[in-house]
Amino acid sequence: MRLFPRSKLFLLSLGFLSFFLFFGLCWFLFIPPSGTSLTKTVFIRKGSPLKRVSEVLEQEGIIKNRHFFVFLTAVLGKKTKIKAGEYDLRTQMLPLEVLDALVKGQAKQHLVTIPEGYTLSQIAQLLEDLNLVDKKGFLQKASSPVFIDTLGLSELAGTTLEGYLFPDTYHLYREMDPEEVIQMMVHQFKKVFGPDLIYRASELGISEKETVILASIIEKETSLPEEKPLISAVFHNRLKRNIPLQSDPTVIYGIKNFDGNLTKEHLLRQTPYNTYLIAGLPPTPICSPGKESLLATLHPAPVPYLYFVSKNDGSHYFSSEIEEHNRAVWKYQKLQRKNNLTKK
Repeated sequence: MRLFPRSKLFLLSLGFLSFFLFFGLCWFLFIPPSGTSLTKTVFIRKGSPLKRVSEVLEQEGIIKNRHFFVFLTAVLGKKTKIKAGEYDLRTQMLPLEVLDALVKGQAKQHLVTIPEGYTLSQIAQLLEDLNLVDKKGFLQKASSPVFIDTLGLSELAGTTLEGYLFPDTYHLYREMDPEEVIQMMVHQFKKVFGPDLIYRASELGISEKETVILASIIEKETSLPEEKPLISAVFHNRLKRNIPLQSDPTVIYGIKNFDGNLTKEHLLRQTPYNTYLIAGLPPTPICSPGKESLLATLHPAPVPYLYFVSKNDGSHYFSSEIEEHNRAVWKYQKLQRKNNLTKK
């Protein structure tokens, strides 16, 4: 019996191999993994090698064969162009569609609202809790003099970006670079605190930095829009007369690990933020103020008020004379506290 020469056997084997490879590629490229369209959320971590990406896609049923996907990606020169992120991918997508989505970075967006009055630390914690940004990295970047300088805020912000990360709703991606998130928030701040507000501040004789600092205090003092211009008037009137602002939120900001109970000892503690002991504004904002607080700062109500006290229902009682203020303190604070103790 005559045997095939080795060369013919090699060519025949190569032909069969080429046929099966061609058939396999066609099967991989043009037949989706599933006849049922299911949406799977796939998370591609930063720095993941192509091999790991293909394994994740295969495990989730987005592609049928990880080896073919690696081969396809390499042939098309996309090996280093896949972007990290969280993707909503369908099991009926073809491999080229999947690769296109990963290369274009069509990652899943998260709608995130940064509340007005949040501090820098609270913003960082919120983003970390949502698994979007690492808190430590965010705070480091927000405290980097070099990075702050690139944002054009070195003269305003000082050592951190406290007060300049504008509270708003943002579309964010999982594992975004902290600087990307910060840039978005600072951009929104500059958009709101634009030429009109800057000009108004100059009319009042206060700087941009002073405006943001005062707005942050107003933000912390009240959440009622109708009260913000009144609170603003109190502080403007006090600043003009060189009367200490005596704002509890500033004192609290200067206390590390504040436990929620403001005491007389706290009010006597020397810190740069104790506006009971120091006249004028604290050195930096104490939170991120919203647009209403910024506007209230620049448009104080035309009233002579110098005092206000909480009525314990979210609103405040305003007065111009110390005697009236003391009566209000007795009515809304001391007497109410006494009544509460009696009921117990």
